[in-house]
Amino acid sequence: MATRKAPARTGKSPRRPGPRKTAARRRLTPARTQRGLGAADVGLDLAHADVAPLVELIRHAGGAALGAYRDPLGGRALVLATLPLAAVQPTPFQRDLSPTHTKRLAAKIDEAQAFLDPLIVVQGHDGRFWTPNGRHRLAAGKVLGLKQITALVSPDEALAYRILALNTEKAHNLKDRSLEVIRMARALAKREPRAREGDFRDQFEAAELLTLGIVYEAAPRFAGGAYSPVLRKVDRFSERTLAASLREREGYANRLQAIDAEVKRVIAALQERGFKSPYLRNYVVARVNPVRFHKQKPGEAKPAMPIGEALTRMLAAARGFKLDSVSHSDLAWVAVGASAQE
Repeated sequence: MATRKAPARTGKSPRRPGPRKTAARRRLTPARTQRGLGAADVGLDLAHADVAPLVELIRHAGGAALGAYRDPLGGRALVLATLPLAAVQPTPFQRDLSPTHTKRLAAKIDEAQAFLDPLIVVQGHDGRFWTPNGRHRLAAGKVLGLKQITALVSPDEALAYRILALNTEKAHNLKDRSLEVIRMARALAKREPRAREGDFRDQFEAAELLTLGIVYEAAPRFAGGAYSPVLRKVDRFSERTLAASLREREGYANRLQAIDAEVKRVIAALQERGFKSPYLRNYVVARVNPVRFHKQKPGEAKPAMPIGEALTRMLAAARGFKLDSVSHSDLAWVAVGASAQE
């Protein structure tokens, strides 16, 4: 790599978009035509055929059905209810519970003396009630000793596989998203063994989350953020069955861990030479990234390179990394790029 001079400090702030450009970027354009249901079509009687079995299930569980309606956007039948906390379980593929967040949430609910954000609950295939987006609120209710918890209940189990879109109570980081996606994929592979991985694009959001999820299962402290840029360019949804694709991704995950082991070795060697930058990992991964100069277009379907080939080349580049080619000015440029992204 050619040595470049570190950017000179001029004392000037980076150029920012003018107020007109910023305003145009933030402007929201209302739809020209209205859609969805009118008021007369929203209300449902609890005895209506679309919700009556669900209402009976709620009562049998020890809850109370308070009302029913059709969602104004898609017309989906929903029941507003209260349920005993013991009757509701988080979906088995949700992210791990954060005790700190749960305690903070319980304290705030207690201060308000009101539980104003109902859980979204679905009727699972086993007849139990699942919440795909309320694990922390459910746990907070248990901390507070609530008898009943409010919920919007749907008979459509498919909603349970919309975790990332439904979860609004605590922002997902890359690790959270990846672990939820891989857990969801394993559940779907058992439930629909003939379904293809590509059939679940909307639920999984991004192909690289599946690969990263497998890595995070084995190595919870994996620095996925450093590898996400390369995976976004090479990882794509497979048209093979979900079970077969997951087996293939196990191999990709193993190779990623092998690459990371080599990257750690390089970082340790650079640190012994006096390089102490917090951007060392990003720098090394960028240097061994075979598609770093590929300009990816938004929504580009074709990978910059097959993922198997990309990981093979990354591993070879990491093993053959030339320590003498690294300069402090190179790391300065990496720091500038990282600051710009932040």
